[in-house]
Amino acid sequence: MSLLQVTDVSRSFRGVRAVDGVSLSVDEGYIQGIIGPNGAGKTTLFNIIAGALKPDTGSIVVGGKDLTGAPAHTMARAGVLRTFQLMRPFGTMTVLDNVTTAALTHTRSRRKAQDEACEVIERIGLQRWRDTISASLPTAALKRLELGRALAARPRLLLLDEVLAGLVPSERQPVIELIARLRTEDGMTLVFVEHIMAAVMQLSDSVLVLDQGRVIASGSPREVTSDPRVIEAYLGEEPTVADD
Repeated sequence: MSLLQVTDVSRSFRGVRAVDGVSLSVDEGYIQGIIGPNGAGKTTLFNIIAGALKPDTGSIVVGGKDLTGAPAHTMARAGVLRTFQLMRPFGTMTVLDNVTTAALTHTRSRRKAQDEACEVIERIGLQRWRDTISASLPTAALKRLELGRALAARPRLLLLDEVLAGLVPSERQPVIELIARLRTEDGMTLVFVEHIMAAVMQLSDSVLVLDQGRVIASGSPREVTSDPRVIEAYLGEEPTVADD
């Protein structure tokens, strides 16, 4: 059953089409990867799905409900949560307080929110940083905190924007394994933008490839990575896609 249905979505900025007639269907419990060169429209598409931008044309349907043009807080109430490539924690608050604040979006009890936050913090491996002011965290911990805040808000559909960016190879694999468990243990549906092709290959049920705002390929990871159009537009020119 499709949880997310994006149909013929377009968005222009000053006459330039950043997203051009993109359609995407993600089944419940699936992991959808989105790849493409810089400027392909990936973040714009994410912003439209998450409610940060309104599409010029097309529709966004979540769980059978048309949420086209709905603002971010409405999308969040519908269970659509996202992380950001540039992490946005409350810098003067501790890790625990950051995650507790996210949990308070679905309960009025601070005690319950804090208990849930502690469970999330343990799950994402931030126990040692629990009482640390978030502004002082290293990049790897900030990435986990960004993910933890989204999880504490109880997403039905989780959008991950380059969650592995800035991590060294030894830091990536634990995050990849955590993402995989979100699907296998929680049944969560995930859509993620990523440049680390090893992660795309390992995690994705299906991959959508964008170039200049348009879909140039869609299919299994092996199908899209062997597509000549994808190789020409992205894989053949982007050294950052390798798991170096």
